[in-house]
Amino acid sequence: MENQVTVFDHPLIQHKLTHMRDEKTGSKLFRELVSEVSMLMCYEATRDLPLKEVEVQTPLVKTKSKVIAGRKLAFVPILRAGLGMLDAMLEMVPAAKVGHIGLYRDEETHEPVEYYNKLPSDIEERDVFVLDPMLATGGSAVDAINIIKKSHPHSIKFLCIIAAPEGIKALTEAHPDVQVFCAAKDEGLNENCYIMPGLGDAGDRIFGTK
Repeated sequence: MENQVTVFDHPLIQHKLTHMRDEKTGSKLFRELVSEVSMLMCYEATRDLPLKEVEVQTPLVKTKSKVIAGRKLAFVPILRAGLGMLDAMLEMVPAAKVGHIGLYRDEETHEPVEYYNKLPSDIEERDVFVLDPMLATGGSAVDAINIIKKSHPHSIKFLCIIAAPEGIKALTEAHPDVQVFCAAKDEGLNENCYIMPGLGDAGDRIFGTK
C-alpha cells in the first residue's frame, strides 16, 4: 500500500493546507486555496507522463524540444466538492476531457448513493484522474472508480487533498491498481465519519453552504 499512496510534503502545499484548515478562512479564500493546492498536486501527479522530441522554430533557430507523447487525459470530479479542484487541473492540462460522477453520502448509513454519471465517450483511450478533496471512509471514491472502470479507461489515479487512514485502506484494498495522491494523511474519522482534524465539509466551505 505504501507504494500506492503518495503524500505531498511540499512546503507550498503544506502552507496553503494550514490556511484551508483554519475555520476563519472564508469561502472565497478557501476556493482559491483548493485551486492552488490542486494545481500543485497536478504538477506532481503528472510527473510520469511520457515525452517525445519534436522540432520547433524559435525566433532564432530550429531546435528539438519535448512534448507529451500522445497521452490523453480525463479529469473526473466527484460531485460536488470535486468541482473545486477541476479548474486548476484544466489550467495545467487544457486539452483534457471532463467527466462527472454524482455521489452523495447517506446521512444514516454513511454509504455513497449515485445520482449522476457522465464520462467522455473515448474514455478507454484516456488516463483518468478522479478528483475529490476529501477521502474519508473511501466509499465514494471506491464506488466512483467502480463506475469508471466499467468503461475501461487506460489508467486511473485518485487525487484528494486530505485523506483518512480508513479511506486509504478501503480504496487501496478495493483498487490496488489505482495510484492515490494526497496533500495530508490525517489522524482518522470521528463518530460522524468526518476526517479529524480535517477541515470540515469541503463542499460546504467551497460553495458557502451549510
